[in-house]
Formats: sequence, structure tokens, C-alpha cells
Amino acid sequence: MMTSPWLMRLTQLRELLGEKEVDALIVAGPENRRFLSGFSAKDELLTESSGYLLISQGAALLFTDFRYQQWAAQEAQDFDVRVYQGGLATLLTPLLKDLGLRRLGFESAYFTYRQYERLVKDTAAAGAEVDWLPQEGLVEGLREVKTTEEVAAMRRALQLTEAVCQEVAASLRPGLTEGQVAWDIERRLREGEAEGLAFSPIVASGKNSARPHHQPGDTVLQPGDPVILDLGARVAGYCADLTRTFTVGPPDDRFREIYGLVKEAQSRAEKGLKAGMMSDAADALAREVIAARGYGEAFGHSLGHGVGLAVHEAPSLSPYKDRASPLKAGSVFTVEPGIYLPDWGGVRLENMALLHQDRAEVLTSLGYLEF
Repeated sequence: MMTSPWLMRLTQLRELLGEKEVDALIVAGPENRRFLSGFSAKDELLTESSGYLLISQGAALLFTDFRYQQWAAQEAQDFDVRVYQGGLATLLTPLLKDLGLRRLGFESAYFTYRQYERLVKDTAAAGAEVDWLPQEGLVEGLREVKTTEEVAAMRRALQLTEAVCQEVAASLRPGLTEGQVAWDIERRLREGEAEGLAFSPIVASGKNSARPHHQPGDTVLQPGDPVILDLGARVAGYCADLTRTFTVGPPDDRFREIYGLVKEAQSRAEKGLKAGMMSDAADALAREVIAARGYGEAFGHSLGHGVGLAVHEAPSLSPYKDRASPLKAGSVFTVEPGIYLPDWGGVRLENMALLHQDRAEVLTSLGYLEF
């Protein structure tokens, strides 16, 4: 009999709790909750949650409210689903006593100060003696190494994303607005049977393309403009992330120069990546190429980021040594160097890659401009 992925993940987390000497962990992050239980509801607002997990060595509970009761029971079949009406503390406090939980971990990145303060106050008022222990990165670390099934879902999401990128790029013409192009991307992704969008599409034309996370608006595409398209589908919960830069009409010499340099930097990084490499060294593979040509200050973001249930997750391919970590075989991340010049525009090229022990497998198959 096969063990469900949820039970396997619970076993891994329980081992970590033992190492941390934590009796139980409250899981509040939506992606972490889905990873551990299968419950796929999202949290639309920072101040509202569709549920929490309480995981100890002997218990796995999912707390939610009436709106999600049936949904949670259907998807989180390895969890005991409990419904609260007066807030999380109403269910949590008696369970802490019944299960003998004293050292309680919580995901500090996902609790607002108000939520934390209220929980501490309410459980103390009810007579529960608890040591609150902030935890960071426990579940995220488990999510970093992907299974074959997770990679397969991302491949499907990426295949759809690439097809839509090609279709939209072929339709770019003077007179369209960035907003119209962004809506075209979203429509095509959803009609292509995406579960949803991994993020709101970025369409940045002309000088706006010097803004890496530009919000598309009423700017009209002009002849000769560089146009950055950054898009991603979500399939079976997993994200794709893809960026290509195009021009409206024939490219000029400056675009050819910048585009060729970004492509060269990306290629060098992809060929040099391997498991065990520190993340800042991975970033340097591309950054050195760009800096050597005098554009170092124009590449102001990290080389890449992990992709999975969230479009931005571990690992971070950052240039900063104090944030560096060794890259793990089985991780999936982006490789996306860029050059951004405020007086002109920008170019970014983004692929997704699966890291093996001795190499990076580029998952993206979409080609590049040829000139």
C-alpha cells in the first residue's frame, strides 16, 4: 500500500520538530498548509485565514470555519478537521491541555503581530501554559526539493505559459496598450485551462521596461519599443514563471547589444550551475558577464528564485553572502538576468531550471529572438 505524500511530509516535519525540541507547530502559510495537508484554499487577505494546521508527534489537525468545512474535509483526508466559530484560540486552548503541548512553535512569517498577541492573550486567559516559539523556514525547507510529480505539474504549467507567450508576442503591434496585452495574456492562460495565474502578468513597454515589476496600464506600444512580457500559469497548484523581451517592429542596435549580453549572461549561469554551489556564487555567474561590459549597476535584482506552490520561494539566488545557502539537487528555480536603463528601457530573459547533482536542466523550451 502506497503512503500518501501528505503522510510522508508529516513524517519529515515531525523529525524536524523533534530536532528543534518543539512539541507542535501551528502552520499558517497557505502554501505550507497545502503542501502538508492538500487543502488548497487560499488566503485572500492578510487579516483573514481559511485555516490553520496543528501538527504534533501524535496529532494532525486542521482548524477552519464553516465556509471551508466541506472543502477541507474532502481534500485533507489525513487530518482531523475542526470548525471554530469564535476564532482559533477557542479550539486551540483545550487541545493544548488535552495533548500536553507546552512548547508551541508558530510560523512567524505568517502571523501578524495582532494575531500573535491575541492568541497569547486568549490562551493564557484560558489557563494554558505555553511557551511560544517562533519558527521560520521549516516547511519551506521541505518544499525546496521537488518530487517527480511536482516537477511534472510545473512542466505542464510552463508548457501552457510558453504557448501563450508565443501567441501574445505574435500579436504585439503599435497602438495596443500594456493593459490590453496583459488582459490578452490572462484570458489565454485561463482559456488554456490554467487553474489560475501564478501572478499578475507584467507587460512593460518603452521606458517602462526599465521597471522590473512594472504594472501594466494605459501606455501605448510604440514602434521600436522594447516590451517585456513576464507571465505564468498555475496548474495543479504549481506555478510557472517565464519572461521574454520583444520589440514592436525591428530592433535597433542598442536593443541587439543589450539583448545579446543578457542572453550570454543567462547561458553562462545555466551552464555553470550545480548542486552544492552557494547561491551567491550562482548569481555571480551571470553578474560577472554583465558587470564586465559596464552594466553591473543596471542589474539590480537577484539572478533567480525558487518556484513551486508559490511563484517566489526558496532558494533565492541572491548576490548577498549573508543570505547565501547551498543549492540543493531537486530544487526548481528561475534564471533571469536583466539590464534596466531608465533613459531607454530594459531587457530580461527568464527560464526555469531543475537542478541535478552536476548540472541544471533548463525546463523552458521557448527560444529567443534571432538577429
